Amino acid sequence: MQIFSVDGNTQRLDGGAMFGNCPRALWTGWAPPDDQNRIRLACRCMLVRENSGRHVLLETGIGAFFEPKLRERFGVQEPEHVLLRALAELGVQPGDIDVIVLSHLHFDHAGGLLTAWSPDQPPQLAFPRARYVVSAPAWRRALNPHPRDRASFIPGLQDMLVATGRLEQVEAASSAALGPAYSFSYSDGHTPGLMLTRVEGPAGPVTFLGDLVPGVPWVHLPITMGYDRFPELLIDEKEALLGRIVAERGWAFYTHDPEVAASRVTRSPQGRFAAGEPLARVRWS
Repeated sequence: MQIFSVDGNTQRLDGGAMFGNCPRALWTGWAPPDDQNRIRLACRCMLVRENSGRHVLLETGIGAFFEPKLRERFGVQEPEHVLLRALAELGVQPGDIDVIVLSHLHFDHAGGLLTAWSPDQPPQLAFPRARYVVSAPAWRRALNPHPRDRASFIPGLQDMLVATGRLEQVEAASSAALGPAYSFSYSDGHTPGLMLTRVEGPAGPVTFLGDLVPGVPWVHLPITMGYDRFPELLIDEKEALLGRIVAERGWAFYTHDPEVAASRVTRSPQGRFAAGEPLARVRWS
């Protein structure tokens, strides 16, 4: 098995929204804002190339499906579909992707499923052969969102995925499509049924943390996002999962950190979590 971090499109979002009730004087030291108070964010994916030749992609980032007006509103920096270019640099074409695992269906994690915006035709699914794995609670949320996060979902995407006949909804710790090297845990603090994937990789177990811990600053337990529905619950869930990563000497994989793709996690005698051995890119084999 080989594991790669794969860049997708990048964003700039409001720093206050990304750091919730954390004081500005503190978070600006971790993520300096621009003149519009926006901070840099990655939309990073993880590619697993198995010895069999199968390719499994964890998430697809925000992609480039937004029309120009919405692309500007949501701070997407590149008009082209960066993920497809990054996969091509690894010798992987869209038709080579066999399984796509989605932690949830917010547009900054699922938008890369779609082709880039064009004035002449609507976006289509970009990965023609892929099977899609998503948690059943996250799927139900996408079908019936709350007014608070309705704008975070892509209209019509769910119908497109169902029409492929290759959608698997999971609620257990494993998936029929993936096999024993992959396992799941679940979180409800950010959004219902957020699915965190653990992969038994060549460098040890690696957990794709999604929006539970979007980057290194959020490893610190009290730091949450304004987008989280239940911040106190999220902190409890984060403590449990980070504790497991520490205990198994595993790796944490970050989707939104602009500088760090993965790290170890340490815990001080006082109980404070921190990122250790940060990696800007992942190339494990």
